[in-house]
Amino acid sequence: MEAIRFILNGQVVSYEGSAADRLLDVLRDTYRTTSVKCGCKEGECGACSVLLDGVLVNSCCVAMGAVEGSSVVTMEGFRETSRFAVLDHAFAEVSAVQCGFCIPGMVLAAEALLSKNPHPSEEEIREGLSGNLCRCTGYNAIIDAVTNAAKEGNGLW
Repeated sequence: MEAIRFILNGQVVSYEGSAADRLLDVLRDTYRTTSVKCGCKEGECGACSVLLDGVLVNSCCVAMGAVEGSSVVTMEGFRETSRFAVLDHAFAEVSAVQCGFCIPGMVLAAEALLSKNPHPSEEEIREGLSGNLCRCTGYNAIIDAVTNAAKEGNGLW
């Protein structure tokens, strides 16, 4: 069996396990990227969201074989960027974080949305975050945070 090579948070890595293993499990168990949460194992909650070649995906639904040669970004890598700094400030400013379980996925979903649409409407933000479930905030603070980040980060996206 040949190793699966991919870029994880800017570093080239090799995975020696099965191509059928779930990206979620490999990220958590092999690479200790604990921001990636196991919520539903069905691609419904968004807690395991990562950016795969810039596209938001549920890592619980991605087999390692599909990652060969790709770039995977988790919160551990994204938090080192200036875009994260803007989102972090915006989420804190409106108290959009409560328990924190959903936040890595929400922030990466916001990044994916703002990368494609730097000035989204409220409806577009709601749609962009729709694959991520939050049991604490009621979403309004998160929507406000993304709206504020779009304004604050004007030019970053």
